[in-house]
Amino acid sequence: MATRKHSLSLLLILCFQFGCAQENKALDTVAKGTPLKEILISARHINDSLLNAPAAIGILSENDLQRNNHSDISTAMNTIPGVLMQSSNITTNRISIRGIGARTPYGTNKIRAFYGSIPLTSGDSETTIEDLDTENISQIEIIKGPLSSVYGAGLGGAIVITPRLSGDFGSEAKISTTYGSFGLIKNSLNYSYDSKSSSLNIGYHKLQTDGWRENSAYAREGITLGGELFRKPNSKLTYFGNYNWLRAFIPSSVTLKSFEESPKAAAPTWIASKGYKAYNSFLGGLAYDWNLSKNISNSTSLFVNYKDNFEPRPFDILGQYTFAHGARTQFSGSFNLGKIGTKFTAGLEYFKDDYSGRNLENLYLQNNGFGTLEGNLLAASNQNREFYNAFAQLRLLLSHKFELQAGVNVNKTKFNLENTYPSTSTEDYSYNAIWSPQASLLFKPDHLKTIYFSLSRGFSLPSVEETLTASGTINSDIKPEIGDNYELGGKFYFGNKSLYTEISLYQMKIKNLLVAERIGDDHYVGVNAGETSHQGIEVLVNYHWRINPVFSLDPNVSASIGKYEFESFNDRGNDFSGNALTGVPSDKINAGLLCETRFGLYVSADFLYVDEIPLNDANSAYADSYNLLNLNAGWKFKIFKDLDSQVSAGVNNIADTEYASLILPNATAVGNAQPRYYYPGLPVNYYGNIVLDYHF
Repeated sequence: MATRKHSLSLLLILCFQFGCAQENKALDTVAKGTPLKEILISARHINDSLLNAPAAIGILSENDLQRNNHSDISTAMNTIPGVLMQSSNITTNRISIRGIGARTPYGTNKIRAFYGSIPLTSGDSETTIEDLDTENISQIEIIKGPLSSVYGAGLGGAIVITPRLSGDFGSEAKISTTYGSFGLIKNSLNYSYDSKSSSLNIGYHKLQTDGWRENSAYAREGITLGGELFRKPNSKLTYFGNYNWLRAFIPSSVTLKSFEESPKAAAPTWIASKGYKAYNSFLGGLAYDWNLSKNISNSTSLFVNYKDNFEPRPFDILGQYTFAHGARTQFSGSFNLGKIGTKFTAGLEYFKDDYSGRNLENLYLQNNGFGTLEGNLLAASNQNREFYNAFAQLRLLLSHKFELQAGVNVNKTKFNLENTYPSTSTEDYSYNAIWSPQASLLFKPDHLKTIYFSLSRGFSLPSVEETLTASGTINSDIKPEIGDNYELGGKFYFGNKSLYTEISLYQMKIKNLLVAERIGDDHYVGVNAGETSHQGIEVLVNYHWRINPVFSLDPNVSASIGKYEFESFNDRGNDFSGNALTGVPSDKINAGLLCETRFGLYVSADFLYVDEIPLNDANSAYADSYNLLNLNAGWKFKIFKDLDSQVSAGVNNIADTEYASLILPNATAVGNAQPRYYYPGLPVNYYGNIVLDYHF
């Protein structure tokens, strides 16, 4: 452990030395450098420049998302410092930001996500982004911490996904094919059209893999639609939609012995039951943007989102149906407050979803080895969940060097629970209004550098399940988690914008920590059991070096060093105060290098180091640290004037490292068996991509 810490510290020192050395080099050789493109962020923010945002925001471009095998979004997500996306079998994932959400048993919560203006986060606080086709996403923003009032509930932050709405001016047809290890096949078709008054982008994809573990085959088909209509200088109508069909078998987690000796094996009960999940999902929306006057604009959107899920598991069969709808309106503008230039954003969001679920017996043991067999109804319930968010932000341009940003979000949430089987009951519950303020001071030494200090408060509502007692009634004593965040950071361009660096230091304390106590195979109840502390430092260095007219190098390094611990935590008489927070590594490092040539050849390498991860609150077991190295090479070229092509190939986990790509926090043992903490990660695997792109 000490050796690992010293190695991490040394690498961080090298990061800073690399940044300083490249700054001097860039300043001395400006003629050789090519400016990095200044990054624009979502129009939801009070400004559209990453440099002027008083928050640590990770950006993934279209190229970043497609630099691997066109099917796995976790590789790109894990290049962002402070963000950890654990993934198993594509469909089982958990995203944590600065340790927030790391203890969630399954899935992602405490983070709000949007696809355009459509919330991807359900009324039950669960977020799924992995169903979206990476080839129809133009950018992803990861806002770390509760630093933006416009996103509402999201203790860990927000993820904003920008759909691809058009291609180049005129028409474009694109076909993409990927083949890889373990039966990976992905085929995509895409057509886009762009004119002065409208645009269209429609794509179809089919993805399947046999999986490398038992009972891990995966298949998904999807259609994505987006574009703009009635485009005028002062207004436009944006439309987008996404439909997915999915069927994914589940190998589940395994014990340490199985992880070390037979990682391909699935959990025995999941093999016997042939457990899987299958669903149809759709999301769609309209957004109208228009200028009311020279200084005031409005964006108003409507959306619908549904999911029909069927999930046979060894202990039962779960059927779920969710239909959500809502609307959002946001006014933005500018005015002068005396001699102070002022910009503002204010709006209102309404969200409602209706959920119905039922649990059936799974009689797979009586089905002669054919897997799942439906039995009697065990339980059924309906839930209606809705909330309102009102938000406002001000940006005061105090001088050329100083500005103040401040905002507030007010959330009011209520829900209705109706049990229909085995007994009937109806209950209503609501939380008091939750106020989340935020204030930031920015100092700009010049137009290419920003230093900021932010204070903010965020919250995370319990899921409906976490508010229930063991008997299924509402526990009115459950409180939302509240977090206060303090952050100091800086963003700097150097050397004619050839070098970009970021650094942020943060400390966040969370009160009313929600603990999910397991009382059945898939039955948890929530308890407010203490407080956690999240503090750390994040560093990012990107450099673009034009060596000569033919070759360029783009090295990058990012690192996050954190201290995540239970400040005070007593769970059923066990005092875990001072222990490391479960499910999150203290340290994470990424390093990458992209070498490109003027005639289209390129080679890239990406390295990831993840520190050891506590597996339980008692810190009595840890998942080992690991290193992953991925390589990719390709060639972009023209077949003729209007037909572009790209061929690429790569290898992931080139050293064939054995590691846990996902862990189940606080897994409980059954009988004399070991706890099943581990989801084994993919061994060395290969892939090849072919893309044809025709412009007409």
